[in-house]
Amino acid sequence: MKEKESDLTEKLKSALRKGIPGGDELARLALHDYLGVHRNDPEWIKGQFSDLVEKVQSELYKKYLTYESPAGAEAFREVFLPMTGKHGTAEDLIQIIGDGFHDLDRLFLSLTQSRRQRAGAAFEYVIREMFQTLKYPFTPQAVINGKPDFVLPSIEYYQRNAMDCIIFTVKRTLRERWRQIVTEGTRGLGFYLATIDKSVSANALEEMKASRIHMVVSGQLKCDVHAYAKADNVLSFEEFFAHQLDPAMKRWKKRGVVPV
Repeated sequence: MKEKESDLTEKLKSALRKGIPGGDELARLALHDYLGVHRNDPEWIKGQFSDLVEKVQSELYKKYLTYESPAGAEAFREVFLPMTGKHGTAEDLIQIIGDGFHDLDRLFLSLTQSRRQRAGAAFEYVIREMFQTLKYPFTPQAVINGKPDFVLPSIEYYQRNAMDCIIFTVKRTLRERWRQIVTEGTRGLGFYLATIDKSVSANALEEMKASRIHMVVSGQLKCDVHAYAKADNVLSFEEFFAHQLDPAMKRWKKRGVVPV
């Protein structure tokens, strides 16, 4: 059973949240920095997509850390100083912090979990923003026997002709969670799972292949991980665009599913 957080932990977390932007905002700032003058250059973005995904993730974490320390200092000041009273001493403050040691332990555990959650949400945000920049049509978080991150070109077309649609889901790390993808659009043309996970085994990749799941990673990651380089169902982002999504876009335009 999950232990209920104390009032002190809740106060510290609430104070911290005031000073740290949300994951989407941090991702937006990081993405803006890297796109720069190429923001309106779709071909450049597609050609650099792998590099952008990796660099934006790294930059986002750096930006998060620049906010976390000052926000933590301000949270401690806001919560602990009033507890010392008007005439409190440094010794009183140390005693109060010591008494709240276990609350601080829970706070730091929560911060670690929050970093992971923000990183996962930011990864999905970056993919979504770049899909939009590249003018790829999609419905986000559609409910279709599950809730994949993207149904391309739309949930409406999926309901008409599911076999001609692409189901695209983003998971920063996988473990066994890739198995749920099979239930997130069992009638789709194919399932594409974007990740930056370096540890998917060759056996897991074979199981994915049997379930018609392609894993989409950065070009560098595909080269660096031996199992990825050998697997037929591991694509770089650039290969996904060139061989899967762009041909589908031509077909959807020809059928009048998306605007020409």
